[in-house]
Parts: sequence; C-alpha cells; structure tokens
Amino acid sequence: MKKDPFVEYLKEKDPSTKQKKYSWYTAIGLQKVDGLKTSDYLKEVAKRNIEGEITLDDSKRLIDSYYKEAPDIKKDTEEADKVSVKIAKILSKKAFTFSVVEYVNIHKFLFEDVCSHAGKFREHNITKKEWILDADTVVYGNATTLKETLEYDINQEKKVSYARLTKEQIIKHISTFVANLWQIHPFSEGNTRTTAVFLIKYLRLLGFNVTNDLFAENAWYFRNALVRANYNNASKQVFQTTEYLELFLKNLLYNENNVLSNRYLHVNYKGKPDIGAEKPDIGAKKPDIGLEKMPLTTKTKGNIIRLFNSVKTQRFGRKEVIKILGLSPSRSSELLKQLLDFNIIVPIQGYGKGKYVFNI
Repeated sequence: MKKDPFVEYLKEKDPSTKQKKYSWYTAIGLQKVDGLKTSDYLKEVAKRNIEGEITLDDSKRLIDSYYKEAPDIKKDTEEADKVSVKIAKILSKKAFTFSVVEYVNIHKFLFEDVCSHAGKFREHNITKKEWILDADTVVYGNATTLKETLEYDINQEKKVSYARLTKEQIIKHISTFVANLWQIHPFSEGNTRTTAVFLIKYLRLLGFNVTNDLFAENAWYFRNALVRANYNNASKQVFQTTEYLELFLKNLLYNENNVLSNRYLHVNYKGKPDIGAEKPDIGAKKPDIGLEKMPLTTKTKGNIIRLFNSVKTQRFGRKEVIKILGLSPSRSSELLKQLLDFNIIVPIQGYGKGKYVFNI
C-alpha cells in the first residue's frame, strides 16, 4: 500500500487551557502600553473561551455584536476589547514567518476593525511626549524610509546564528534587535502592541517557551524600556541603554527575578532617598506631580489628588490609604504600587516596612 505523502502534515490542534489563559492574559495586559483598559464583558467572554464553552471566532462575534448594540461605550474600551481578541487569536496559533510582510500583516490583523490605517505605513514623521523622559520624545524612524529600514533590520537578524552566542549575548542581541525594530515605529498607532506580538512569535520560533505572565504584568515597563533603549540627551548626560530591556528578557526567557519597576526608568531617578524624620519644606505651593501625562484612569488620578491633599508631606502607608480613600486593602495595595511605579511616592526608612512620602 502506498504511503500517504501528507500524513506527517497534521492539522494544528486547538490550544490547551493553559495556552488560552496565557494568550488572553497577555492580550489584555498589552493594552496597557497605550493606556487602554478592557471591559468586564471582554473578560467574561475570555473566560468562556478558556473554559471551552466558545471558540475564539465566537469570542470575536460576541465582542463585535456587543459594540454594535452599545455604541455609546468609550472608543478606547472598544479598541482594547477588539484588539485583545485578535492578539489572543494570533498567540493561540503556532504559524509564523519571520519577515516584514508578517510584521505588517500582524498590525493589519490587529487593528483592521478599529482604524482605517491598519497595515499601512505612516506618511508623516511623529513625536511622542514620554513621562519617563520628562515630556521629551524619542527620535523615530523617517517616514520616507520605513519599509527599507524594516527590511534591513529583519534581514540582518535572519543572518544571526544564536548557536554561537552565550545566554548573556542572546539577551543583549535580542534587546538590541527589538529596540531597533520598535524605534522605526512604521505605523501611526499600535506599534508597541504589534512589536510585542511579533517578538513573542519570534521568540517561540527560536525555541523559547514564552508562556509566563511577564508581558501581561509588565507591559508598561516593556514599553518604557524600549523608550530608554532609544533615547539620547547628551546635555543631560542621558544615553540610550538596553539594560532595562535585558532585565525584562532575562525574567521572560530564563525565569530570573529582576525587579521591573517603572520609576527606575525615569531619566531623573536618583535611587531611594532616606528622607528620615524631617519634613521637606515646600511652602504653600502645590507641587506638580505630572498626573496629566500619566496613563492612569480619571478615578485613579482623583484618588491620588485626594490622598495628597490629606497627607501632604507626612509619611503614610496602606492603612492611611484605606482610611482616607475608603478603598479595600487589595485596591489600596494596587494604588501604592502604581504610585511607586510612576515615581509619585518614594519609600522611606526608619519607620517600618511600607511607609512612603510623596516625591515632591
């Protein structure tokens, strides 16, 4: 009997529950790089897909129908939900080609339902004010050479043999590659999410088991690390560095436990000050803590202002946050973490663990 020549090419199996959890968690977490938040309804749909009740195609139909029936819902939430479904779908599949065409098609697939320029190169140069750069911007790729620059970077990467590199060299090289890729910023919007998805697929192609929660829990750190890897300001003695991306990738690829805190990436970060018992004299003028520049919800910003107006320059901890704002213990801890990540507060020594003051 003649052997079937196609018997080895089996249809890709449906993703496992673990794979679906990872895909959804990463997809939802990555929306944070653009300050977006998914709806509670999207999380319900994701749960149903993870439990095997519905398929990813069903998930997309449910989300599309939800926004047709509720047109008054914020556009940002609609984008976050629809793009999350698309990211979950891409990450649930193994198929991938390391090419410019794939990179562009990922952007087109992710954003075709939410913007008219999905998969199209921008035709203008751009700048973006960054909180960690004190409102300065990275210099992005020239709009007239975007395709050529992408092709050059990806073709150069294809020539690399990772078999000859040590772990440290692999981390350094991937950090440099993804930083250069992101700096091109070929699209008007959605560059970081596209780059993150492309990187995850590429790392899988290289044989790495990228199924932890690093992208989901540290998406904003990942973006800020890309910013610092592409920023120079010689007048302030600040120079581009991949050290923060390297810490992220060491955790992602080799399960290290490096601290990933956004406040460390701020260009003016000087380390943890020992404030001691003396209160700083700021006079009557209210300090500018730059909340308007930060990707926080209006409600969170309001809580921060209320907390500041109450404690001023006094030290405080979670107990005071619960009392002043009426938040639950878990939400109070989450708020403190956000304040630390954005360098709004700093820890102080000599008063027990978990005591802070506003960084003014």
